[in-house]
Amino acid sequence: MAMQQTLIIFKPSAVERGLVGTVLERFERKGLKICGMKMMQLSEELLREHYAHLVDRPFFPLIIGSMTASPVIVMVLEGLDAIEVVRNLTGATNGRKAAPGTIRGDFSVSGQENIIHASSSPEDAEVEIKRFFKSDEIFDYKLNALPFLYSADEIEG
Repeated sequence: MAMQQTLIIFKPSAVERGLVGTVLERFERKGLKICGMKMMQLSEELLREHYAHLVDRPFFPLIIGSMTASPVIVMVLEGLDAIEVVRNLTGATNGRKAAPGTIRGDFSVSGQENIIHASSSPEDAEVEIKRFFKSDEIFDYKLNALPFLYSADEIEG
């Protein structure tokens, strides 16, 4: 099986509430590898591209306001089935409906101020990673804990 990469955005609601370390720890403890991470201020132009499917929705101005309220932290995580693993850890979009134990279930009571963005498919992840990272900002290195995260048959081949 091949390793898969996914994009994460720690939204202003995570940055401003001091939750980045707590949430990041959950990904690391799960066994996901950090391949890239940086802090940035999102522009309206970048958000219009990233949320193009929502631009015409009446709540889009709220997204712009929320996502530009402070810098965000963008990250690329890697692991087997990383997209599904991350989305399971993240929980339902609306924090009020997210299961306890998930990131949004534990730290959010909002549909918008919901702590984190996570890629929803391999196709989205590929596009989103390229949107936020240059190729030289993503690192490929051997995670020494790999044999303790996956069985040999899962990582060979």
